[in-house]
Amino acid sequence: MTVRTQSIFERLGTKPVINACGIYTDLGGSVLSTRVWAAVEEVNRSFLSMVDLLDKSGCALAELIGGEAARVTSGASAAIALGTAACMTGLDGPSWERLPDTTGMKNEVLMQRGHRYKYARCARLTGAKIVEAGSDAGTTAEQFTNAIGPDTAVILFPAHLDRKNGTLALGEVIPIARARKVPVLVDAAYLNYPPEVMRSFNAAGADLVCFSAKYYWGPNSGGFICGRKDLIDAVAGVDFTRYESGKYLAFGRPFKLDRHTIVATLVALEEWLEMDHNARWKGYVDKVGAIERAVREVPHIRSAARYFTMDERLENNPVNCLAIEFDPASGHRAQAVSDKLAAGDPSIATVVLGETLVVAVDTVLDGQERIIADRLRKALRA
Repeated sequence: MTVRTQSIFERLGTKPVINACGIYTDLGGSVLSTRVWAAVEEVNRSFLSMVDLLDKSGCALAELIGGEAARVTSGASAAIALGTAACMTGLDGPSWERLPDTTGMKNEVLMQRGHRYKYARCARLTGAKIVEAGSDAGTTAEQFTNAIGPDTAVILFPAHLDRKNGTLALGEVIPIARARKVPVLVDAAYLNYPPEVMRSFNAAGADLVCFSAKYYWGPNSGGFICGRKDLIDAVAGVDFTRYESGKYLAFGRPFKLDRHTIVATLVALEEWLEMDHNARWKGYVDKVGAIERAVREVPHIRSAARYFTMDERLENNPVNCLAIEFDPASGHRAQAVSDKLAAGDPSIATVVLGETLVVAVDTVLDGQERIIADRLRKALRA
């Protein structure tokens, strides 16, 4: 008699999810490719020097991105914290150990009021204080310049908010920062398409730039920081390595990485930069079309191929989702349909924006679009 082995999902009492939301930390980030997984398996077969691996992978990342130096981190949020710490401490070992006590250090992180966002909290983990330039009405160059003081350690600039109404653009901030000798730390966590945009921030004069690996199909807990070599050296000093064997009990110990994440972060980026992105977007169009055909004849709903952005807005192009709008006469509500899809087996996770159900296909694996289409058809005809 053949005894069936329980899957890890069955053993834990949880279940896999068909991700029709996109790349989200809470859904596991991304699915690693065969090439990335092979690299992870290879490095898993050996022990090695983590210091050496981080140094060598950093050199490879810097070459790919065009910065002077780089270092893998445990995500973009850790990169913000470590980059902020590096700007406050430099190469001073006792200061690495003293954080988050910032007594006697430059400990202010300057941001524009219109750029204040939730990940600024990551900079505050170091003991730094956020200082805002400008007001709700906006920030002028004069206000920004005047906000730089003797305790300003770094300027934090969220790249996805660049050119937001009432704020200074990165190209305006960098010359001001240069003149005052204050480094600029750019959070570009998900800005990786088109791929050449990843090189643009260092090229424009940013001192440090943070990226998240999950957005280019790397590990959920991976990311990297790149930029000036002296600051990356400071990041390495304040990071987790040599906490047990070195001289200083550095601030960054909680941001420990495993060798698998380091290698996967690098190899996934190599693959992303080599990828045929036109074919990738064509694949999204095909999947959206397959799902749209299943709901086309359902009365009192409207469906359209749209673009669901990383900051959760709907635009027209390029296509990566199906947006389904529900008229009250349909008898359906977007949230109720989403809940029904999520409650099924397999669970299907979707996004609800008001009375619009968003079915994003960036993270829908090949063949899963047919499951989504079938389940949507049944849910809308119930």
